[in-house]
Amino acid sequence: MNAIFLAIAMGIGLSACCGFRVFLPMLVAALAARAGVLPVQEGMAWLYSWPAIITLGTATVLEILGYYIPFIDNLLDTMAAPLAIGAGTLLAFSVFPTGEMDAIYRWGLALLAGGSLAGTIQIGSGLLRLLSSKTTAGMGNAAVATGENLAALGGSLASLWIPVIAALLLLLLCAWLSIRIFRQVFFGKKP
Repeated sequence: MNAIFLAIAMGIGLSACCGFRVFLPMLVAALAARAGVLPVQEGMAWLYSWPAIITLGTATVLEILGYYIPFIDNLLDTMAAPLAIGAGTLLAFSVFPTGEMDAIYRWGLALLAGGSLAGTIQIGSGLLRLLSSKTTAGMGNAAVATGENLAALGGSLASLWIPVIAALLLLLLCAWLSIRIFRQVFFGKKP
């Protein structure tokens, strides 16, 4: 039971970090699975294969570099939102214990628990970058990108080493972002 709870916390934490950077948490998960630190479900062994690690490493470097180019970073945010949801769902599915649950229910749970968290964080960080672009003509976006990179890496590592605390902190962040976004969209209040 304890191992199941830790695996779910790891899945939630890693998934949520996909909202900061799509590929970095996936790379961390692949390296951790390769090292035997992260339990990955049967059928998902491709995630920690060398071709996957090389591909994720290349994508991570390109993604990080792209976020340091003003206005390209805003374009990346529009593409990153659906990718973050997909990556968060995939990570959650690959880590969540199988038990007696059918795969279709696990995919649904992974979308709800992993994809929605990644999407919420991605929307929040995209709005922050948009605000930075508007107020600093894109010059402050490098600071935002650095913060997101650190959050993605730190959150991913914390999800492996202190999964319950990391998952709780990321859930709190998502709840706070959801309230702020909801107030902005439906009541026109500034976030």
